[in-house]
Amino acid sequence: MIASHLLAYYFTELHHDKVQQVDKYLYHLRLSDENLMDVSVRFRREMDKGLGRDSNPTAAVKMLPTFVRSTPDGTEKGDFLALDLGGTNFRVLLVKVSDNGKQKVEMENQIYAIPEELMRGSGSELFDHIAECLANFLEKLGIKNQKLPLGFTFSFPCQQTKLDESILVSWTKGFKSHGVEGRDVVSLLRKAIKKRGSVDFDIDIVAVINDTVGTMMTCGYDDHHCEIGLIVGTGTNACYMEEMRHLELVEGDEGRMCVNMEWGAFGDDGALDDLRTDFDREIDAGSLNPGKQLFEKMISGMYMGELVRLILVKMAKEDLVFKGHTTPDLLTTGHFQTSFVSAIENDKDQEGLVSAEKVLRGLGLDPSGEDCVATQRVCQVVSMRAAHLCAATLVSVLRQIRDNKAAERLRTTIGVDGSVYKNHPQFARRLHKMVRRLVPDCDVRFLRSEDGSGKGAAMVTAVAYRLATQHAERQRILDTLRLSREQLLEVKCRMGEEINRGLAKESHDQATVKMLPTYVRSTPDGTEHGDFLALDLGGTNFRVLLVRVRGGKRRSVEMHNKIYAIPQEAMQGTGEELFDHIVHCIADFLEYMGMKGASLPLGFTFSFPCHQNKLDQGILIKWTKGFKATGCEGEDVVCLLKDAIHRREEFDLDVVAVVNDTVGTMMTCGYEDPLCEVGLIVGTGTNACYMEEMQNVELVEGDEGRMCVNMEWGGFGDHGELDDFSTDFDRAVDDCSTNPGKQRYEKMISGMYLGEIVRNVLLEFTAKGLLFRGKLSERLKTRGIFETKFLSQIESDRLALRQVRSILQHLGLTSSTCDDSILVKEVCSVVARRAAQLCGAGLAAVVDKIRQNRNLPELKITVGVDGTLYKLHPHFSSIMHETVRDLAPQCEVTFLQSEDGSGKGAALITAVACRIRDAGQR
Repeated sequence: MIASHLLAYYFTELHHDKVQQVDKYLYHLRLSDENLMDVSVRFRREMDKGLGRDSNPTAAVKMLPTFVRSTPDGTEKGDFLALDLGGTNFRVLLVKVSDNGKQKVEMENQIYAIPEELMRGSGSELFDHIAECLANFLEKLGIKNQKLPLGFTFSFPCQQTKLDESILVSWTKGFKSHGVEGRDVVSLLRKAIKKRGSVDFDIDIVAVINDTVGTMMTCGYDDHHCEIGLIVGTGTNACYMEEMRHLELVEGDEGRMCVNMEWGAFGDDGALDDLRTDFDREIDAGSLNPGKQLFEKMISGMYMGELVRLILVKMAKEDLVFKGHTTPDLLTTGHFQTSFVSAIENDKDQEGLVSAEKVLRGLGLDPSGEDCVATQRVCQVVSMRAAHLCAATLVSVLRQIRDNKAAERLRTTIGVDGSVYKNHPQFARRLHKMVRRLVPDCDVRFLRSEDGSGKGAAMVTAVAYRLATQHAERQRILDTLRLSREQLLEVKCRMGEEINRGLAKESHDQATVKMLPTYVRSTPDGTEHGDFLALDLGGTNFRVLLVRVRGGKRRSVEMHNKIYAIPQEAMQGTGEELFDHIVHCIADFLEYMGMKGASLPLGFTFSFPCHQNKLDQGILIKWTKGFKATGCEGEDVVCLLKDAIHRREEFDLDVVAVVNDTVGTMMTCGYEDPLCEVGLIVGTGTNACYMEEMQNVELVEGDEGRMCVNMEWGGFGDHGELDDFSTDFDRAVDDCSTNPGKQRYEKMISGMYLGEIVRNVLLEFTAKGLLFRGKLSERLKTRGIFETKFLSQIESDRLALRQVRSILQHLGLTSSTCDDSILVKEVCSVVARRAAQLCGAGLAAVVDKIRQNRNLPELKITVGVDGTLYKLHPHFSSIMHETVRDLAPQCEVTFLQSEDGSGKGAALITAVACRIRDAGQR
């Protein structure tokens, strides 16, 4: 034996020289940071190939979908069984998961052997044995009569088509059972259980996974940031949560799915040839699967000891160690175990060198101190290369996840298992250090899996159960917001009845759809011409416009406009102050246009509820939208405007028409398309108007011709017509509004309310633990915080789920998950779809009324539309169009978007009125 003082001498004096000599000899096994970054770039390319539908068949890194769509969120609970089969022994586990405010997992398990003859016999005998062991376990615990969900960890190469279906590609690890390859292992297990008869026991096989996914899920229960699984043991592999939009092998592009990378095969297509050494090639040539799993052969425990042995043999033959001697043991494959590498690299009080001497003597050698130092250095170089290569590929995965999340800095956790990672004294530290060096912009935590992959299978099952239960509950809630075709037809029918009630003199006062006459008797015919002023007042800003209309062959409309603010004090002061401010702005505009003192016909878009007895009169029923100016309600706004003009004594204007924005929209589109006889607005509020036969407008004398009727359809439902379609969410929004019980139809459709409906649904989901892990942010409790523009942004197909995530963060939900984003998107989609369908049902009633008025078998008509919800929401318009087509099949409806707002419409109404007036004077 070498005396300890001599060892110390060798260590201090010779260690350095010997290490340098070995490093020089093993130069090709030592990789620089640049080499490793290059490996990382190559691996990222391989990942892309594996994810692509067309490139996957030729990809070395297969990137297999696992159909595991979510990691644990800590709310899982229940009793689950797990089977863990991946070697000559297998485990059956009972995993009890509780969530009583404190996450807790209790496990009982039993290990069963698989006899050699079953590993090589028939598949049915193997699965019969597994079923027998399962029955034994259930009986022992006295739970045979419970039908428990089971997760199956099956650590062999498989092709999965769903979570509970896994087709064995090929046996490994000494298994050769015939009749299993190419078949679904879940079906084989189910068949074996069924054979025993239902009186024995019955279980529900929910999921089949491999050990890498099991590791990620086990660690994911303890750390919700865990989204990567890594195994470095006898073999090596990794998995991670990938965005569905990148996974071309599976339908659908929302959410995430765990991908089993099968990264051991990296390099099988030659991608690592320049980094592989003669030793790597020799290992591969002597393996059971030459040319396959080349990356695994550079990293994993199955080959690490063998690599050290080959290097020592070559060094001995070149007289660099053991005085040029070898022994039969040193020359025998497999005699230098990977566990020896771990022992030799122990740097505690020279224990590693002592272990080196012991191992070498066990191989029949008589080592010197220098030989022990050299052997230790060989072990270090081999294991360090393994750790660094593993780091390089992990870096690719981290970069992929960071890019997916568009995060400047990624915070994530990697769940790790495997004998090399756990038992080698330096491997984990080297791996961590190199990962952090190569991706300094990622905060990575490595979490050791202490309970193996069996618990992981139970966790996958628990998550699948949680998702299924939560999905059913969410759908039950969302179904209240989904309308059938029969319900939409009923809405159409009731709207038709209310239209008739509003038109009839007798029932008008009780009608919820007021059908107000506008005294607009004609749409443009193209002969209109002249210069007209328009005022457009409907909110905190208002516009003054000069509209030049040219008729004849070269018809055109040229517009100049200026936007003015209305100060809060004018909105809430006296009527005189408000109208003096408006006239001041008109004077400013005329001066700006170089038309000071001009007298022009004026059209006034006044988007507040008014009662009209003629075209140039509008009696304000009530202020809305925050206006409170005194002395206006019950007064004619045209008189108020004229009085203000006279007070100023600068110019005179001929106020020809007062219209609301819906009529303005119809007239604007009517100038472009003579078939346009309906106006629709779906924005902050909603309303519609259309050309009704005078004989039906009982509030106005005369039966000849037509008149545009302002429906004020937002009030539909105020007498309970929509109660059976209304939900608790609609009632909550109505109760908290400034006008409870009023504008019920508008509150189910328009932009002012949709965000609030969504917010109420999200509150309900969260209270029931179906969203945001049951944790509410203070901001989400705030009324109006979920703006309707968020619906448009969230449902935009271009922006994927990143947009949803940033909106949720803005709402204080910083720890929202990808699953949360998908659910929020679904809620937005359901609420917006219902709004578009309800709007479509109302419109179907209108166009069918026009068709029936004219006794036509088929009607061709155009609807002029304006409003932010209609224009900006990515799906609202198409769903509405589809609903109108379906509910009014005898009407061919074209939709024309109004591009110039209602101000131009007011000018065109004025132009039409002037045309009719001039024609009457001739």
